[in-house]
Amino acid sequence: MRRVPLRWLATSTVAAVVVAFGSPADGATSGLMARIADSFRLGPAPVVQGRTFTGTAAVGALFTVSDGTLGSHFCTASVVHSPHGNLLVTAAHCLSGRTGTVAFVPGYHDGSTPYGVWSVSQVFTDQAWTADGSVDDDVAFAEVDPDLMGTEIEDVTGAETLGLNQKAGQLTRVIGYPAAASAPVVCDQRTTAFGPAQLEFDCGGYPGGTSGGPFLVRVNPATGTGTVTGVIGGYEQGGITPSVSYSVAFGSAVGALYATAVAAS
Repeated sequence: MRRVPLRWLATSTVAAVVVAFGSPADGATSGLMARIADSFRLGPAPVVQGRTFTGTAAVGALFTVSDGTLGSHFCTASVVHSPHGNLLVTAAHCLSGRTGTVAFVPGYHDGSTPYGVWSVSQVFTDQAWTADGSVDDDVAFAEVDPDLMGTEIEDVTGAETLGLNQKAGQLTRVIGYPAAASAPVVCDQRTTAFGPAQLEFDCGGYPGGTSGGPFLVRVNPATGTGTVTGVIGGYEQGGITPSVSYSVAFGSAVGALYATAVAAS
């Protein structure tokens, strides 16, 4: 397959790498190692345990695609509000270096695709992640193509609101798609600060495949959408046990990366 060159876009505070999907990125090795680490998230269950549910519209699973057919799902992502209505947020280690076609299936459960299947076309990561896999920059935004009628995904699923500089300690809902399961897991628990730039979420049931799952605060009970303050990732690519998950605490760098994604999508 022909190598597609990386296109560098810069903001005043962040340089972002934009990868046209279906092409290997320079970070392929680090992306592979991150996915291997994600697959070995094993450990004892804590007192608080997540529960399986049928999902919510703005959160879904990332799938491999072969010859137009969905393969296995490997990570989680969510629709984040944007002016064009076409952006997802997930962990950078979920998409860095991945080749071939990737699709997002919002609300996926038990083989059902209630809100359609959406193709990922571009991925935006911070240069700090691309250069050395910085655990404080394990965040990616992804553009998805409109459907055959020209409808953007946000018009179908609704979207989470991007939340920057949010304090730890808030009641937070985390949703993730375990790779070996056919439905997502959800848990509500308060986060704690983990160092100056990370959040910790202690709840069981988040093994490999849940990386990229959103940390949501102020969730609307009617729509299931909320404010996304992080995604499973960062330290230990989100945690090496299913009972403790980590996230980059969204701040100014994530805001600048989002602005780059909006401008380029």
